[in-house]
Amino acid sequence: MKSINFKNITEFNLAQGFPEPENPLFSIGQKKLNDSEIENCVTSSDEINYTNQFYVISLKNIVSGEIIYGRTKYDCNTGTLFFSAPNQTYTVKNLVVSSASWFLAFHEDFINGLDIRKKIKSYNFFNYNVNEALHLSPKEEKIIKSIFSNIEAEYNSFQDEFSKELIISHIETLLKYADRFYKRQFLVRKELSGDLHTRFYEYLINYVDEFNLEKTGVPKIENIAKHLTISTRYLSDTLKAETGKTAIEHINLFLIEEAKDLLLKRNLTISETAYKLGFEYPQYFSRLFKNKTGMSPSEYQKSFGDN
Repeated sequence: MKSINFKNITEFNLAQGFPEPENPLFSIGQKKLNDSEIENCVTSSDEINYTNQFYVISLKNIVSGEIIYGRTKYDCNTGTLFFSAPNQTYTVKNLVVSSASWFLAFHEDFINGLDIRKKIKSYNFFNYNVNEALHLSPKEEKIIKSIFSNIEAEYNSFQDEFSKELIISHIETLLKYADRFYKRQFLVRKELSGDLHTRFYEYLINYVDEFNLEKTGVPKIENIAKHLTISTRYLSDTLKAETGKTAIEHINLFLIEEAKDLLLKRNLTISETAYKLGFEYPQYFSRLFKNKTGMSPSEYQKSFGDN
C-alpha cells in the first residue's frame, strides 16, 4: 500500500492542484466543478495512506470510492465534512467526487498563542482515533460552504493587520457549527446509537458470564471500544448523546447492579464481593457503591436483612 506524508502545506497544495500558499502555515482552496462533471481523485486502484503534519478540514460530495479514517468509511453522497489532526492517517481508495470540494489546511504554528489552540483540542471530531464523518443536510452544507467562502475571500484579499484575526474568527465559527451538527447527527441516528447501546451491554453481560471480572478485572472502555470496532471517545459520545451517561458511567452502574446481587448472597464479605467484581481495592468499590446508591455495601445488606 502506498503511503504519502505531507510534511508541509505547500506539498499538500501542489498535490491538490492548488498554487503554493501565500502563507506557508495556512491555505484554503476550492475545486470548482460543474454539476455534470466528475473528478477522479485517485487514478490508481491501490489504497493510498495519507498523513498530514497539520490540520485539514475538507468538504466533499462523494459519488463512489472510500475515504477511510480508522474504521469509518466516508461513503455518503451528500456533503461530507471530515477533520484530520496532525499526524493522523486516512486512506483513500478509488475516490470519485462531484460538485465542488473545499480544502482548509493550517499548521499548529498558525494558531499558537491564540485561544483557538486550546479550544480545538476540545473538539472530539479532531481527536477520534477512529473518526465518524459528519454528513451534512442540504441546509447545513449551505452554511458550511458559506463559511468556507468567507475564509477564502479574506485569504485572497489585501492582507493587513486584521486578516489573520478575521480568518481565525471564521475558523472558530466553522468549528462551532461542526460541533452543533455532530451533536445533531448523534441524536438523529438513534437506530445506530441504539444498536451500539445494545451491543455495549451485550459485551458487559458476556464479560460477566465468562468470569472475566475475577480474571482480568473491571472491564476497560478501551477493550470494549476495540471489540465494537469504534474509538473510546466515539463510544462515550454516542452513549452520552443517547442516554446522558458516558461509557464509564454505564460500566459503573452495571457493576453496581451486579454488586447488589452478590451482596445479598450471605456467604460473601464486602471484600470478597469487591474482588469478584474485579476491583483491586475494596475501599474504592465501597466508595463507588455509596456514591451511586446513597448507602454503603454493608448498609445495603442490612436494609434487606431487616425486611
